Amino acid sequence: MKILMILTSHDQLGDTGKKTGFWLEEFAAPYYVFVDAGADVTIASPKGGQPPLDPKSDAPDAQTAATRRFRDDPIAQEALANTLTLNEVDSDEFDALFYPGGHGPLWDLAEDQRSVVIIQGFYRAGKPVGAVCHAPAVFRHTVDEHGEPLVRGRKMTGFSNSEEEGVELTDVVPFLVEDMLIERGANYSKGDDWKSHICTDGLLITGQNPASSEGTARALLGALSQVR
Repeated sequence: MKILMILTSHDQLGDTGKKTGFWLEEFAAPYYVFVDAGADVTIASPKGGQPPLDPKSDAPDAQTAATRRFRDDPIAQEALANTLTLNEVDSDEFDALFYPGGHGPLWDLAEDQRSVVIIQGFYRAGKPVGAVCHAPAVFRHTVDEHGEPLVRGRKMTGFSNSEEEGVELTDVVPFLVEDMLIERGANYSKGDDWKSHICTDGLLITGQNPASSEGTARALLGALSQVR
């Protein structure tokens, strides 16, 4: 079982002068769900190398069992520091695809044509694709074999407008994940702010927020077991 994880390479939070990137819990929790299940995990990003970490996700109050495990895991740290570029990825080698969130993907992965091609390739090959929190932004330009939005008619979730308002970034981000999914025809649903909420619709698995990270990864494994 081989799983590809794709992280953002974007580190600027709009025009604020502040840093962003990927959210540590949204990488660490799924990574260990996959590793503990016996998966061979490969990590990639648009630029390759070390992806930028959102500094807020490294704050003491954002730590979880998974993030602490990561900090004590030199093998995982080495893997994260040496991600492949998207050009180096051979989708045929993998069984499933997972995107951790953080605000970074709103700027790069949402618009990256290489990422779009990878997602569409996995989907058309009958392989599950998961994304958590802001990472469902990666579906913005994806289409099915008929040229229709890949998310149209699909039950999906992602970081909610109320959660974006809660972190006071509504006017900073290039678009709102909830609005984008609805505009693209998804059947968007959400749970309570900051509580785990996961949607599975065939090969597409999405989670609403950081609290959904582990559950989204487990749902991806469940979907993978159905198609293998």
